[in-house]
Amino acid sequence: MVLSLVGCGETSSAPKTVLSIGYTTASNPNDPYALTAQKFKEVVEEKTQGRITVNDYPSSQLGSEPEMWEGMQIGTCDMAVMTNAYVSTYVLANGALDLPFIFSDCQQARKILDGDYGQKLAKNVESAGVTVLGWSEGGFRQLATGKRSIKEPSDLAGMKIRCMETKTYLAAYAALGVNATPMAWSEVLTALQQGTIDGCDAPLSVLYTNGFPDVSKYINNVNLFYSPLPICISSRVLESFSEEDQQIIREAAQEAVATVRKNNDDSAETMEKDLTSKGMTIVPTSEVDSKAFQEVAKPVYQKMESYIGGTWVSDLEKEVESK
Repeated sequence: MVLSLVGCGETSSAPKTVLSIGYTTASNPNDPYALTAQKFKEVVEEKTQGRITVNDYPSSQLGSEPEMWEGMQIGTCDMAVMTNAYVSTYVLANGALDLPFIFSDCQQARKILDGDYGQKLAKNVESAGVTVLGWSEGGFRQLATGKRSIKEPSDLAGMKIRCMETKTYLAAYAALGVNATPMAWSEVLTALQQGTIDGCDAPLSVLYTNGFPDVSKYINNVNLFYSPLPICISSRVLESFSEEDQQIIREAAQEAVATVRKNNDDSAETMEKDLTSKGMTIVPTSEVDSKAFQEVAKPVYQKMESYIGGTWVSDLEKEVESK
């Protein structure tokens, strides 16, 4: 067997014994992207007794998320832990998961993603040349702000909030009166420090592991967006492995999903306490007017349904009502 070259932009027609997996955040054991990749690596290498080596590349070493996605489509990038919102720019159906306030809590989201709906959504992605091995989790993307806390929709009016450039996110922020500012993740900390933006949304674990106490004062638990992290692999790379190794790769992804979800649950309280000790103010969900936010966001569903296509939105709403 011939060792593959490990970077994006390199490929081999021979079955691979080295897999490279990229993500855009820092390599920190509490970061959900990093933990997903590192647990996947651990399990694959253990189950294959080192026949398959996994190299993980944090901090956008393999490129931005769009660059990694496009690399996976043509087989020049092996794997990536992706933000679902970026996937939805290429596979529109995934945008249903990004609707504001679609899930009431993480447990509900997990049940739906692990069930028929999540399986159908993953199968749909395959038409793009990428296989979703599992739905890891960033959790709810909370709002980090510097100037003021956010407890009701009017608090957001006119604020410049960094936003991923997806139609669902942009539509949600437009409904809330936000001046949404698309920006690469790598530029966010500097922009907050310089006052170019007033805030951004990100999972608590990402805010905790990426230096936010230095650039923001508040973390506002508005629960605006739930953030699944699809564990993605180039379909042609996956198919280059034997059926036995493909099964190991799939099992490793599921173990990574379980590990990250448990870590999110177990560490949230500790993270919030630590961030508070560093000078941040945590605004709990109990102090947020969730009903008011949901009312303002309602028109986004109808607006996005035709864009997302099919019955993905209505089917998800039915799933949410039943769980």
